[in-house]
Amino acid sequence: MSVDEVKQGERIRGLVDFAQRSLTELRRGAETIEPIPAERGRALVQRARERLAWTRLPGLRPPDTRPVSYTRMLLRRFGLFVALPTAVIGFYLFAIASNQYIAEAKFAVRGNVEPMEHSNLGEFAALIQKHNSQDSYIVRDFIRSQTLVSAMEKSVGLSKIFSRGEADFWARYSDPQPVEELTKYWRRQVDAHIDAISGVIRLSVRTFTPQDSLTIAQEVITRAERLINEISSRAQADMLVQAQKDAEAAQERLRTAHLALQRFRNSWGIIDPLKAAESTMTTMLTLRRDKIKAENDLQVLRASNLDEKSRSIQVLVANVAAIDQQMKDLQAQLTRDGLGQDGSPTMANALLEYEGLMVERTIAEKLHESASNMLDRARVSAGKQHIFLAVIEQPVLPTDSLYPHRGHALFVAFFCCVLVFCSFSLILSGIRDQRI
Repeated sequence: MSVDEVKQGERIRGLVDFAQRSLTELRRGAETIEPIPAERGRALVQRARERLAWTRLPGLRPPDTRPVSYTRMLLRRFGLFVALPTAVIGFYLFAIASNQYIAEAKFAVRGNVEPMEHSNLGEFAALIQKHNSQDSYIVRDFIRSQTLVSAMEKSVGLSKIFSRGEADFWARYSDPQPVEELTKYWRRQVDAHIDAISGVIRLSVRTFTPQDSLTIAQEVITRAERLINEISSRAQADMLVQAQKDAEAAQERLRTAHLALQRFRNSWGIIDPLKAAESTMTTMLTLRRDKIKAENDLQVLRASNLDEKSRSIQVLVANVAAIDQQMKDLQAQLTRDGLGQDGSPTMANALLEYEGLMVERTIAEKLHESASNMLDRARVSAGKQHIFLAVIEQPVLPTDSLYPHRGHALFVAFFCCVLVFCSFSLILSGIRDQRI
């Protein structure tokens, strides 16, 4: 016994049980019903059967003796879900869709400047040296921006170009609309693609007449070149202003260092403490030689058993003592911290302060020299165009329509319709299996 036969038997047994439970109530209700004439009974029974639709009850559906044509049903569904939509789309593509003409151009952002090895340009170096891929992305984003759309709407009238009478109802731009909608339509009709390896930007413009495509492509290139020139000019101006500020700051620092050195010389009364210290050291060496000579003479006189109270020995002793005192005073001026014996600052303090001032002046001179060189380079650089738009392929007037791709679009539409048809058929088959 098959599964279908088992299910059919279960349905019949359920119906019999239902009839047995309801038989008593049917008889009881039949006693209150007014008898029906025999001539009308058959017609009422037939009408009741038609109204009650007993075939809906499980197990009571009579077998359908009519032949079922699955091929005809399949063809009907295929025509509804595949053939008809494909025919409508094909009719639109080949009979209604307007021809669109594409104007293409290729350009790149390039730099024309020699690198400055000995100069530190900081944040402006990338803007004045050789081109960076970031500049290409700036141009790409500018082409897709609402700013460019608004400017070109005023210059060439984009809304009028995109809503010409040559355009069909589906591809035409509906004017008037807000500039945001015009920007969305612009991004559909104009494409800017960047080659990641070479950095070349490929511009593609689609309109309904060849002249409009050429006009828009030329206007886009002109405005992109203007943008690059503004970026280059702004970078050069910023670099020149920064170089001038650095030069002024370095010059002010050098002037402050010179003034501090001048105040030091006025307060100490010494032009060059280093030379003064050298002179003091020379004097100390001379005094040391004189002391050694006097001590030798004194030793000779004492060796000759001369009286200590003699005039010669007294003179030599006084000379040695005087020389010692002079040497101590000079040594104190050079090395002692704080003030000298007479309350005046020592030479060590003067040398320490002078060396600090000289170091500051040397640093200020180096900074001033570097800032001056930077300012000169910035002035020379400001007279050159470092970043420019190099047009590799100029846009030309298109002679043939390349869009829409009718065959490709029709094939894609047919494939999508077949996919929908197969999905719908699978869903119906699943529902039918659940009802059995």
